[in-house]
Amino acid sequence: MSGNKRIDQPTGTETVGHEWDGIEELNTPLPRWWLWSFYACIAFAIGYCFLYPSVPGANGATGGLFKWSSRDQLQKELNARDAELNQVRQALVAADIHKLEGNEQLMQEAIAGGSAAFKVYCVQCHGAGAAGSKGYPNLNDDDWLWGGDLATIEKTITDGVRQPNHVETRYSQMPAFGKDGLLQPAQIEDVTSFVRVISHQEKPSASSRRGQPIFEANCAICHGPEGHGDRMQGAPNLADAIWLYGGDRASISQTIANSRFGVMPAWGLRLDKATIRMLAAYVHSLGGGEAMPAAEMAADMTAADVGAAQEGPVEEGNVGE
Repeated sequence: MSGNKRIDQPTGTETVGHEWDGIEELNTPLPRWWLWSFYACIAFAIGYCFLYPSVPGANGATGGLFKWSSRDQLQKELNARDAELNQVRQALVAADIHKLEGNEQLMQEAIAGGSAAFKVYCVQCHGAGAAGSKGYPNLNDDDWLWGGDLATIEKTITDGVRQPNHVETRYSQMPAFGKDGLLQPAQIEDVTSFVRVISHQEKPSASSRRGQPIFEANCAICHGPEGHGDRMQGAPNLADAIWLYGGDRASISQTIANSRFGVMPAWGLRLDKATIRMLAAYVHSLGGGEAMPAAEMAADMTAADVGAAQEGPVEEGNVGE
């Protein structure tokens, strides 16, 4: 069929000699600009093969005349960034945690690093937005079991809560009043009514009035007579509207009867101090972070500070520095 080539009269273009049911194919030449672009691409590819890594071998690609690769370039940038971060990390470790908020630039660097670390280590329990879920605390509010200042948050992250085989871990244990036979089911229901009254979820009733002396005898030693909790023991505030396991009757009764035993890892056993301090700064910045207690700030004064304060009269012009 290719021997049937002829010139197509309407276009003046030679046919390729193929015909299908009267339909013929024209041998239209490619545009010159397309051909020259194609030749240029071939020349570029050949030049690239000589200048840059391109031809694969048994143990890697050819190096090229320029000895450059995107992988090496990325590694250089990563190393440069690591050097910058290492300076920040060293500064964080050397900084006094009680004075970190006063160093705005370092604090912002810590928060940025903590945000990244939080997405790796903490979102599995506390969620991407740190809002938590049932049994996992919301870190955005100002309700804290142990305290919300930087030093206390760092301590909690470092040593965890009820971390097995770790002496320094934070530990609190509520009795299982029902399972251990300390209270009868009717008494648990009465205590539940009293807790819901002090948390402003129910109006006083005969049940809550019966529950009050039971609460005072069994629960007030940790939660306080008014249910405001005790951070020294990690006992939650029962008078607010924030619940870790739920504030409905069923959830409160379940907690009283069987207790709860949430565990948080002691991240000090897995992470370095700089990363933990970054996490503490990030959590503190989420909205519920508290100022350092005045008593703790006073206790943190060094002997040199005390000695300087007790020396003779200061020179004029140095007062207040």
